[in-house]
Amino acid sequence: MSAPALPRVPRIRPRPPVNVLVGIDPVHCRPSHDAAGLDAHHRIRHAVFVAEQGLFTGSDVDAHDARTDVIHVLALHAGRPAGAVRLYPTGPDEWLGDRLAVLPEFRAANIGAPLVRCAVAAAGARGARLMRAHVQVANERFFHRLGWRTDGPVETYVGHPHVPMCIEPAALCPWLAGATPR
Repeated sequence: MSAPALPRVPRIRPRPPVNVLVGIDPVHCRPSHDAAGLDAHHRIRHAVFVAEQGLFTGSDVDAHDARTDVIHVLALHAGRPAGAVRLYPTGPDEWLGDRLAVLPEFRAANIGAPLVRCAVAAAGARGARLMRAHVQVANERFFHRLGWRTDGPVETYVGHPHVPMCIEPAALCPWLAGATPR
């Protein structure tokens, strides 16, 4: 008697390696102070708000960009400029975040949330008790997931419908404001 034939096992074919940063966040957000960082920040905003969405004609740069207290935040994904947000004080304890932009090729890479969190943390570190934003209607739910709340009815902002939203920076990360965890 002969032994029964063993079942044929399919061969495992090697696959090319996947370029993944295990345990390392590929997204890095930081204020832009140098010319190269500011240029990348403005190029991203132009690509999104002027070229893609047509919210502005020619340029989205305004008088706020020239203020000395404005913060231009740049998001890098694996070292490549991917997103931007701008924030500035509007009163003693209040800041406004605006011009949140993520390049289309990075929208699936979780760039927006770190940008918003960085802006809120930056405002909170500078004494903000309240941060406001005018959010495009399609992004309202995204901001809710980040702890923001709707702060009024839909309004027209830069000629398009936006939702006013706000957040208390210390409520998002109490330890950033110096609160001791219990």
